[in-house]
Amino acid sequence: MSMQDPISDLLTRIRNAQLARHPEVSMPCSKAKVAICKVLEDEGYIAGYSVEEGGKPTLSVSLRYHNGAPVIEEIARVSRPGLRVYKNCEDLPEVRGGLGVAIVSTNRGLLTDRAARAAGVGGEVVCTVF
Repeated sequence: MSMQDPISDLLTRIRNAQLARHPEVSMPCSKAKVAICKVLEDEGYIAGYSVEEGGKPTLSVSLRYHNGAPVIEEIARVSRPGLRVYKNCEDLPEVRGGLGVAIVSTNRGLLTDRAARAAGVGGEVVCTVF
């Protein structure tokens, strides 16, 4: 059976692993998932990630906790296969008044909403993280 939305699968696995207090979660790897994990790591939401090569590449994400609580309080998919959401740089969403991050797919790669606004580019709003 093929997966219809691998990015939603990534976000759901992270959400479920943090609810169960797992230190790490693994899943099938793709370039888009690695790019999202790179942004999450740069913003401090996850401890790190690694790609294990083999028959099928596997992505392992190390989750972060602060005082026993997950660092990621909320992670949600915005643009999905049935309803794509595109915004220009002026209309990019601010997550919780700028405390959270929106991950945007631009022609310069995956960027945070702040970086996309600074670069003056818009794109597809992939997900929001708080």
